[in-house]
Amino acid sequence: MTRAPHKADIPDTAGDRTVVGANLSLPLFRALSGVLAGHPYLKVVVDRSEDTWHLLDTRVHPFHVDYIATRILGMRMDELDTALDAFNASVYMAPDRRFLLGVLSLHSDEDAEGSERPFLVLETTEADTMHAALLEEFYHYVRARVDGRLPLLLKPANHGQEHELASVSEARVPRILSQELFGNRTRTCLNPGVAEGRLRWFRHLAEYRSAAPQLGWADIVAMACLPDDVPRVAGFVNTEPTTPLSHTNVLASGWGIPNAIVRDLDALVRRDGLDGAWVRYRVSEDAITLERLSDAPVLERPVWHQQRIRIDAPLLDEAPIMALHRLRRADRDSYGTKAANLGELHHVLDSRTADLTAFYARPRPPRPDLLPHLALRLGEPEAPVERLQAAAAERVAATIRAPEGVALPFRLHHLFLTSSAALQQGIGKLKMALELEALDVIDSLCLDLQRLMHSTPIPDGVARAVTGAVPGLLADGRRLVVRSSSNAEDLPGFSAAGIYDSVTTVRGEEQLLDAVRQVWTSLLSPRSVRLRHEAGIVLDDTYMGVIIQRYVPADLGGVLVTCNPTRREDFRNVYVNCTAGSPERVVDGKVLPHQYLYNTVEGGGRTVDVGSSGEDLPSDTRTSLGELALVGRLLQSHFSAGDPDDALDIEWLMTTEGAFHLVQVRPYAR
Repeated sequence: MTRAPHKADIPDTAGDRTVVGANLSLPLFRALSGVLAGHPYLKVVVDRSEDTWHLLDTRVHPFHVDYIATRILGMRMDELDTALDAFNASVYMAPDRRFLLGVLSLHSDEDAEGSERPFLVLETTEADTMHAALLEEFYHYVRARVDGRLPLLLKPANHGQEHELASVSEARVPRILSQELFGNRTRTCLNPGVAEGRLRWFRHLAEYRSAAPQLGWADIVAMACLPDDVPRVAGFVNTEPTTPLSHTNVLASGWGIPNAIVRDLDALVRRDGLDGAWVRYRVSEDAITLERLSDAPVLERPVWHQQRIRIDAPLLDEAPIMALHRLRRADRDSYGTKAANLGELHHVLDSRTADLTAFYARPRPPRPDLLPHLALRLGEPEAPVERLQAAAAERVAATIRAPEGVALPFRLHHLFLTSSAALQQGIGKLKMALELEALDVIDSLCLDLQRLMHSTPIPDGVARAVTGAVPGLLADGRRLVVRSSSNAEDLPGFSAAGIYDSVTTVRGEEQLLDAVRQVWTSLLSPRSVRLRHEAGIVLDDTYMGVIIQRYVPADLGGVLVTCNPTRREDFRNVYVNCTAGSPERVVDGKVLPHQYLYNTVEGGGRTVDVGSSGEDLPSDTRTSLGELALVGRLLQSHFSAGDPDDALDIEWLMTTEGAFHLVQVRPYAR
């Protein structure tokens, strides 16, 4: 593995049990191994010039390169730090390299008789560019020195290695893909964290619906697939596979609560009597546990219970309906964050003046920055910073498109609400209930208001303004998409993922006006009102803008976040999810998408899961997704909220022609 972002010196070597040149038995493996993602693992270094290998004591040597530099080559740590990237290139990328670096991990399956059968998996780091001959040499070197009773499989670490191995017979190099190895894992981290609370396990949606009104901040909710309207609680447990980019996990990330897939929950509940019990729930990449507590813990209200999100006062003056490409980020107080960000995206693509290199320019000790890596990704080695900035802007403009459409200002929503005395009276009752914390009547007041809004006609002047602003979009019965753009969504610390409505099947003036009213109405759903109230967002300050876009048919749609959701310290990877059709199919959790990680520093990508389709996407499509991931990372430099390391959440479409259209750019709450 490549070194971590921060300097970590070799630990004290007292008790170092590293072995050189010995054959590997299962007892020796266990003595030297650590645990990663729930599986024992052991780092190995093959020295080709000395025709020997080193089995590293995991507790003493956490990094391959540190061991090679200091123990084999006799370098000092400061010497290694000074030339770390060049050294990494020599051991991970040089075609004639001296060292082969990898990890052996221990797994098990069942044989035909149902008995457990252990086997080993050999893999390199994700950034390793071994060609086919080196991969085959590495495998056979290790195979010859591992207990012959243990099956050994090679796992390609990235798409490049998969391509290289395509020319090598599986009889010569038995292998397993990551999705085959981990696709059916029993427990998977979605959002790390620790919580104490009462486990509430619901076997059916109807069972959940009947109990949902009584769920509170001290509950840990377990279901096969959690619904998007799940309330704010202490933790989530999914008993069926899902993605870290589903709406519910985006909420878990924003709320800072643990979330995991625990497919053996039924066995845990029966063994330990966990249903309805107080538990300590721990989720990390390495382990996921549910520990029954002997007594109910003394719980303090979680941090989010005191969380207060500040939003600027909405501007309700004479803001006109505006074409998206004319908006900038500063317009969010009149049109909402989503519309303003799409306008800003148009500006980035059209002007090509934004600095998209800030993420790479930050110090990453012991590296002064990552600009040399960016230069390689952009095909501009040795280029000065000014040229890199221009090349980054050119790459983004050549890869993606921003949606055409218009944005309706908050003013139109305000005119609709104030056109009806009954609506004003209902809103007054709801405000009073919120001020008095009369939470038992909130839901009924919200539902009454929503019914009233649906039956209230849009004022003629507002209706004419809306339909008159989009004649080109309405022409020939074209299909439109109508999306929310509130001032209480897409905010740092408050994503509102999945809370407000979008309507994607709109044709004609009548359907358009109904869709606009539906989006306005979603601002007063019981769930959205409760969540905003918990975050301290005042009803008086909350308004809904609306985006009207031309529908773009897509072969592929998805979501990417410019981070690794399950490893927050990973600054290299961008996580991409996609499935046939629209991105809504990814975030609603109803379809398990393709899932990929793309390294935007050293390059390369790898498949995490092939999803419900059961097979991977074509190689050229995966390569295009890698370009999209790099563009997402570059946009992060411009759209982050003051810190270039703040991740983005981007929804996108890929058309039949292979063009990428971004339909949403917002902060990723984590």
